[in-house]
Amino acid sequence: MASKIIDDMNWRYATKKFDPKKEITKKDLDELLETLRLSPSSYGLQPWKFLVITDEKLRKDLRDNATRGQAQITDASHMIALCVRTDIDEHVSKYIKSIMKTRGVSRDSLRDYENRMTESLGKNPPEKKEEWASRQIYIALGFLLFACAAKHIDACPMEGFDAKKFDEILGLKKKNLKSVVLCTIGYRGDDGFAKRKKVRFEKKDVFEFL
Repeated sequence: MASKIIDDMNWRYATKKFDPKKEITKKDLDELLETLRLSPSSYGLQPWKFLVITDEKLRKDLRDNATRGQAQITDASHMIALCVRTDIDEHVSKYIKSIMKTRGVSRDSLRDYENRMTESLGKNPPEKKEEWASRQIYIALGFLLFACAAKHIDACPMEGFDAKKFDEILGLKKKNLKSVVLCTIGYRGDDGFAKRKKVRFEKKDVFEFL
């Protein structure tokens, strides 16, 4: 008999059609957002910000700049834009201060750790830092998708959008942010996809034990 984890993973799919009349409760939304906040990242640096977008006009403007005008952007209960920080160097200092406050330790005790981060990340040009930060974003996205599946809340990760135009509409440059990926969340409508068998390669094609 399959475990609940496997049942939930089989239940989930990238929802193409949401029911616009069904909204996620505040309690469930708070739990999903807390999952994002607690997601792991390299160094624990959390080089991200998550924009929870519910404004109807704003979402319509964003949909107009999606690759195929995807209905999920306007019809899902909520849309989350997962963004990377473009001010990584300053963010390292902010993170160190956060550790000091949370754990009650001195900056001197964190000096080696801070130097390790600044030396590793600081030597890279901005585009390399953003590429690194983007990989952290996808870790957080994975945790969000799994949390949604566990709560039987539908989700659809999306890369099909004009990132530059989205950034402009959302005013991200002045916030030192860039959009990387979207995730719409809510409850499925009747699109037929949920009833289709999930297509995955067999274990022998996916795993190799050495």
